[in-house]
Amino acid sequence: MKIYHPSKSVKIDVPLVSSKSESNRALIIQASATEEIELSNISMARDTQTMMRLLDSSEETLDVLDAGTTMRFLTAYATANNRKSIMTGTPRMQDRPIGILVDALRSIGANIEYLKKDGYPPHQINNFEQTSDTVNIRGDVSSQYISALLLVAPTLPKGLKVILEGEVNSKPYILMTLSLMESFGIKYTWVENEIIVAPQEYKSGAYTIESDWSGASYWYSIAALADVAEIKILNLRENSLQGDKAIVEMMKQLGVESTFEADGVRLTKTARADKFFFDFTHCPDLAQTIVALVAALGMEGRMIGLQSLRIKETDRIAALQNEIKKLGLEIEVVGDEEIIVPKGGITIEGQSINTYEDHRMAMAFAPLSILGQLEIDEPEVVEKSYPSYWKDLEAAGFVTE
Repeated sequence: MKIYHPSKSVKIDVPLVSSKSESNRALIIQASATEEIELSNISMARDTQTMMRLLDSSEETLDVLDAGTTMRFLTAYATANNRKSIMTGTPRMQDRPIGILVDALRSIGANIEYLKKDGYPPHQINNFEQTSDTVNIRGDVSSQYISALLLVAPTLPKGLKVILEGEVNSKPYILMTLSLMESFGIKYTWVENEIIVAPQEYKSGAYTIESDWSGASYWYSIAALADVAEIKILNLRENSLQGDKAIVEMMKQLGVESTFEADGVRLTKTARADKFFFDFTHCPDLAQTIVALVAALGMEGRMIGLQSLRIKETDRIAALQNEIKKLGLEIEVVGDEEIIVPKGGITIEGQSINTYEDHRMAMAFAPLSILGQLEIDEPEVVEKSYPSYWKDLEAAGFVTE
């Protein structure tokens, strides 16, 4: 798909997609509750729609497609509910590790076996009888493993003490999980590296899902690149539970200020910093947007805390390196956790961007088309998290062919 912007002037109120991170957590809470929970503004993202479909399914085989969060949350949910299930997904999903979560569940009484390769889906949940109330789990790989355990912890006969080993990455996502649980009556303690959740019941209530801060990041990128930008993003909260609200702080370095209003946030262009630096340990889903943007702005930038990007929908570090090189700039990768963008900028003249079946590659590079025509391969990948993305961009004056 070809995309460009003829005027480089963007004026729009964006009806942003709702958060799949909040939606998926809230859906597990709703399914785990004995009392009625009413959810509104549930995400239309494919990952969330897959979660809803599988929670309602009576099939033994639960195919999550390419939804990593759904795989992890449903593995814990099916185990806690003693539901015999075969968890599977796309070929790429079968290359994404699940061993840390399975080991944690086994340590408290789960009988789970791998059907192909140890440590990876597909895996079969046979039965569960809780034998321990304590689980040790690494904190430096994926917070989704920890959130998966916490969401089912109140429903376990013995409750759960989760002991986090080592550095904890993506901590805001764990706090989001606990805050949502707290919204429905769950009490917990978190002291140093121990989170304790006693056996208790989720209470009835109603909750409106916030818009998606990850999705908002692409509009911040557009604001930074446009000659004129009058952009308001609707249904975002200043006191958001989402870790990706960090985009507000990092975009101050990149020339965009945020003003919160009753119904959303207004973006305003301002002066940029000389150099960019940020630690993405707690907000890795923003990295592709920012790396591409810093390169497009011609700035020097250093991004650290990127270790989890290697095991996402694709190897996102390698993908960024490959695609930015097509635009005439060599970014430097240091180990598995650091990217350095040299000063200089890029040239856009119709290059084709490979998305690697990764929704965030498509959405991170599309804003760069405000500088010239690009071609985005597999534009349909945005269905995973932001199905209306291209429609919203067209409403903002982008032309797609």
